[in-house]
Amino acid sequence: MQMNNQLMALAIIPGLLLIIYVYGKDKVEKEPIGLIIKIIICGILSCFAAGFLEEAESQVLPSYPEGSVEYAVQTSFLMAALVEETVKYIAMRIPTWRHPAFNYRFDGIVYGMSSAIGFAVYENIMYVAMYGFETGIVRAFTAVPLHAFCGAFMGAFYSYSKKASIMGKSPLPYTILALLVPMLIHGTYDTFAFLGERGTFPLLVLVVLLYIAAITMIRKMSKADYRAGFYPRARNINIDVNI
Repeated sequence: MQMNNQLMALAIIPGLLLIIYVYGKDKVEKEPIGLIIKIIICGILSCFAAGFLEEAESQVLPSYPEGSVEYAVQTSFLMAALVEETVKYIAMRIPTWRHPAFNYRFDGIVYGMSSAIGFAVYENIMYVAMYGFETGIVRAFTAVPLHAFCGAFMGAFYSYSKKASIMGKSPLPYTILALLVPMLIHGTYDTFAFLGERGTFPLLVLVVLLYIAAITMIRKMSKADYRAGFYPRARNINIDVNI
């Protein structure tokens, strides 16, 4: 498998731009670059794990004709969404849960998107290498942002679970939401994609709504982050929320 420099850039740049975007929205206290790189690497490794698990799962699930609704739903929810969002969550949690830098709510969004983009960029390299420039262009505006924005929602609920744990409450409800919400988004997206022409219009609508919802949530949580710290000292920070 060979790629020229243009194709490699096309596969990597969309994810890189999304990382830069969310990192810039972290207004109060930037996350350590080394930690971000570690999460991205864990996200890449999670892509390998997902491939192995999905292959194993395909051996035991019922077989349906490609193009059927049954095939689309099963492949999308029970394989892609369930497996991929779970391994991305693990890739996010292992390096961050006990890290001292994890002390603001927006940090979870940075971590979730970093893990998801690590996964998405490696997956994107594989797709672009196999199918070429046109596939890279389409995925730059669809599949890569899908993973990243699922990571944003995952990270938002993940941060709530961390704060609940610090406050002596059960983090389980937020942990469930951190997994369930991205799975529902991812599974719905893939179902429309697997339905081919029948799913084209609802897929485009979903992508537009996902962009709006995710960017709105990121902007809102970024502006509120100065008063959304996990520890009392965080409330004493003064920051211009209109930045």
